[in-house]
Amino acid sequence: MTAPRVRFAPSPTGYLHVGGARTALFNWLFARRHGGVFVLRIEDTDVERSSAEMVEGILDGLRWLGLDWDEGPKVGGPYGPYFQSDRLDRHRAMADRLVAGGHAYYCYCSSGDLKAKREAAEKAGGAGRYDRTCCKLSSAEIAARERSRTPRAVRFRVPDGTRRFDDLVHGSIEVDCAHIEDFVVLRSDGQPTYQLSVVADDVEMAITHVVRGDDHISNTPKQILLYEALGAPLPRFAHVPLILGPDKKRLSKRHGATSVMEYARQGYLPEAMANFLALLGWSPRTDQELFSRDELVAAFALEGISGGNAVFNPEKLEWFSQQHIARLAPDELAMRLKPIFEASAIWEDSFLGSRHAWFFSVLELLKPRARRLDDFAAQGRFFFTDTVEYDPAAVEKHLREVGLREHLLAVDAELGTLSTFDAASIEAAVRAVAGGRSVKAATLIHAIRVAVTGKSVSPGLFEVVSLVGRERVHARLRAAVRLVSSRPV
Repeated sequence: MTAPRVRFAPSPTGYLHVGGARTALFNWLFARRHGGVFVLRIEDTDVERSSAEMVEGILDGLRWLGLDWDEGPKVGGPYGPYFQSDRLDRHRAMADRLVAGGHAYYCYCSSGDLKAKREAAEKAGGAGRYDRTCCKLSSAEIAARERSRTPRAVRFRVPDGTRRFDDLVHGSIEVDCAHIEDFVVLRSDGQPTYQLSVVADDVEMAITHVVRGDDHISNTPKQILLYEALGAPLPRFAHVPLILGPDKKRLSKRHGATSVMEYARQGYLPEAMANFLALLGWSPRTDQELFSRDELVAAFALEGISGGNAVFNPEKLEWFSQQHIARLAPDELAMRLKPIFEASAIWEDSFLGSRHAWFFSVLELLKPRARRLDDFAAQGRFFFTDTVEYDPAAVEKHLREVGLREHLLAVDAELGTLSTFDAASIEAAVRAVAGGRSVKAATLIHAIRVAVTGKSVSPGLFEVVSLVGRERVHARLRAAVRLVSSRPV
């Protein structure tokens, strides 16, 4: 395959959402798989809704996902500018070229005229398409309107016949041009429409493959007609399925976070998000689910994209995040957790210095339960502070048993005799106390867990106690005794 040139062309009317991110990912993977070029083009011609803030939000989302672009904003390239608002003169020149070539014509109909025509056609049972009034104007009539400076748009003259294209996802698609009205390519205010601007830019940027959402399939026949009129080679088209929520309706804010950076703020790993998004509508044709970025590049093919809509399953995303967290080396995991720990006021530089061995051991213990990076701070806070935040329900369930005060004092005394404060020694000591006091080991284990962590659920208790450390465990057992007893210790 000749090295492809693909593009991701978002409109900065909102932040990078999940659907856009998946489209960008597919384009990026395809370019990287075949040694091609990934172009980022910002389609910011909707002046009222576009903003610089949204542009930065899109760039941040792509950077977080690791989708670097070869040409585009802040990178440059030979086919710039890469903001569509800076290319308007080129679009207008292309509209003039279409008119000069007889492929388009001036339309002087006002919006009121068009509305009246449409309503009349619909009332008569027609389709409400433009009736080509201005296509029939004589040269004299056109000249008169030009002299009076009558506002006019530019409409494309749709030819007869059918147009077929081979979609790389859906296969052969054929459309009868009789169902396409003469569409506007340049509005009366001089603003190009989407159909013209996207084709003009794709032609000038030498885009070879257009990979985009299914919702653009209806635009493709019109754009093919423009390519033909301009004498430009057609790119290959691949329309990818939409992403649906668990209720099988189009993914939206009601399904939770849809902005990519919101998932970043929630502590998901970018590798996990990329892995998850890649499998929304694409299959490697194997049973493999977990992929590194390099593995995705090596496996990706447009032919693996399914024609059916994909369902966004938040639980599956959490599973991917958990699996990718488990793959991180301790030092890499520590660096990713640092800003989260700093925000939670539990970071110490010694965690990557003199106490790194202890810190890495804590992270390894927390890993199996962590689905997101935020979970390490939330679930493991008791390791990093001197105070324990008790869960009232856990206290009520596990620290209210009759005789528990004396049991905890006995455990504290037994742990104080240990020469080695490791998990095996701690377990032996706790079970010895349980046997000696004729109490179930589980009763003591649950009570100690609440005393040391404040929670009823934690990683393996004996490993936790060992890592919390002798002095802190002693202080917490005594604090638990005071919590459940009015008598001084």
